Amino acid sequence: MSYLTTDNVRISGFAACVPKTMEDNLNLSLISGDEAKKFIESTGVRYRRIADNKTTTSDLCFHAVSKLITDLSWQKEDIDCIVFISQSADYILPATSCILQHRLGLSQETYCLDISSGCSGWVYGMSVITSLLQNGNFRKGILLAGETTLKLGSAFDKSYWPLFGDAGTATALEFIPGNKSINFHFCTDGGGFEAIIIPDGGFRNPFKPESLNYKEIEPGISRNNLHVHLNGMDVFSFAITKAPDTIKKLVSHFQLNIEEVDAFIFHQANLYMNEKIRNKLKLPANKVPYSLNKFGNTSSATIPLTLVTEWREKLMTSRQRLIACAFGVGLSWGSVYFETDKIICSNLVEI
Repeated sequence: MSYLTTDNVRISGFAACVPKTMEDNLNLSLISGDEAKKFIESTGVRYRRIADNKTTTSDLCFHAVSKLITDLSWQKEDIDCIVFISQSADYILPATSCILQHRLGLSQETYCLDISSGCSGWVYGMSVITSLLQNGNFRKGILLAGETTLKLGSAFDKSYWPLFGDAGTATALEFIPGNKSINFHFCTDGGGFEAIIIPDGGFRNPFKPESLNYKEIEPGISRNNLHVHLNGMDVFSFAITKAPDTIKKLVSHFQLNIEEVDAFIFHQANLYMNEKIRNKLKLPANKVPYSLNKFGNTSSATIPLTLVTEWREKLMTSRQRLIACAFGVGLSWGSVYFETDKIICSNLVEI
């Protein structure tokens, strides 16, 4: 069973950055009128932020972490490791974390790691960076999670474009002996890998001129093989089954009192799906915050982005017991229980 506990690590702060450019689904030509209203009601997504052609995921994460380091009054030479979670890296190679180490002015003795992961990436990334920190050899670390999802999809695909947005986030962690344990549960089903996929451009199916050819799948859905192909029904049935299951297993295995949890931060997939998950778990609505209406689905950024924009005051002023759950491309999913106590939560950065 894929359970993990990491000790001696404290979450010290969160930050997030989004592009200033905003798109309103009510004004989107791809969907209009009653269709747009029904889409917003079902998915919960009205506004999304869109990065321009010159802005990458690493740019968004750079501004988020720069703000967080300043707010924490951390010295850059004290940061021992950075982990960058994204499927929209700057280059095929080198690793984006290496570029960010130099750009941030961190020591050349900084441990840098890229992880190619999507919607479940923040939960998986937390397990990696807390494992690096828990023995005290590394004292301070930064987890960067973000995506410029709209660069991956087709602007002519109404099943994708109106749902997704761009964001970058930073989570600061440090080694604190005796700090409360962080508990995880993970799962993977690679048999469902085709449910969310970009078919061409990798080494299995290299780019060819035909990869650029648009195909109309149905009215309102046109894309090529360098765009994300999303099988909505498969993803829906997967998410509403697996997300409640991982939370139940996490709570049971670690003997957590679910009634004492202050908030459940779900990956912001879409409102209808997430409400199905909430109802299956019989959770009160006031314990399940959403940032979907403002930002859409921002992949690995959704959990910290939601904490920054919807739970900031509580994080900064009180002790919080939290469960986060994420699910998506892979297929992969997982959940994590962690506690915070009056931490730094930076104001949202817009660039």
